[in-house]
Amino acid sequence: MRHEVIPLPETGVELETYLTDNRAVEPERRRPLILIFPGGAYAYRSDREAEPVALRLLALGVQAAVVRYSVAPSRYPKALREAAEAVAYARAHAEEWLCDPHKIAVLGFSAGGHAAAHIGLKWRQMLKGEACRPDAMILCYPVITSGPYAHRGSIENLLGEDAEKLADEVSLEKFVTGDTPPTFLWHTREDQSVPPENSLLLASALCAGGVPFELHLWQRGSHGMSLGSDQVYAPDNPNIHPECQEWIDMAVRWLKELNKN
Repeated sequence: MRHEVIPLPETGVELETYLTDNRAVEPERRRPLILIFPGGAYAYRSDREAEPVALRLLALGVQAAVVRYSVAPSRYPKALREAAEAVAYARAHAEEWLCDPHKIAVLGFSAGGHAAAHIGLKWRQMLKGEACRPDAMILCYPVITSGPYAHRGSIENLLGEDAEKLADEVSLEKFVTGDTPPTFLWHTREDQSVPPENSLLLASALCAGGVPFELHLWQRGSHGMSLGSDQVYAPDNPNIHPECQEWIDMAVRWLKELNKN
């Protein structure tokens, strides 16, 4: 496995790569790549949603990199610019990283889901243009809206004193268009931190915009589960939910099937 931390030249954001080197046995194989944005309410980045997820993706045949995007006291749009550079950099290094440049996805948890979805929805506004457009988005109990169902802490940490003035700028369900990347969403009905309406609002906008998507809503499960297994929690932890653990297998199957032909 190739594991390194790469500071990117423009924004300084760090990518921590987890890459399988298959040149000895399958020199022509190019795997999908997933850029992981851990959650943490734009106040910190959760370790539970970083390396354990990357290692699980490797086991499923996917290259991975964790994006250590900026959090408070940094403010919008710094994390968006970092996400744009991360996607463009990964695509430019696809051959070196043995990944498919047409299957570069972003995966985000909670506020990291907002950071990931932000570039998927606003890539047209970025200087890098199509180079920073993800080919797919995988959003896990994501922060999406700044409206009535918002996770206020995330929005306030992202915008600071401009939270009221710029709220509409970061309410992502308003930015869906026909060329928004295909999206895989999952949430739980019991999420008391980021209401499931966040995923439902985005799914509704994707449906109206004709964008391919999958939405999975489980009844049980609290916020921030990550893999929902004993890979990220002690065996007796109540956040272990076997019914939700399948999300990552489902998402990888979905990603590999995109544009298969």
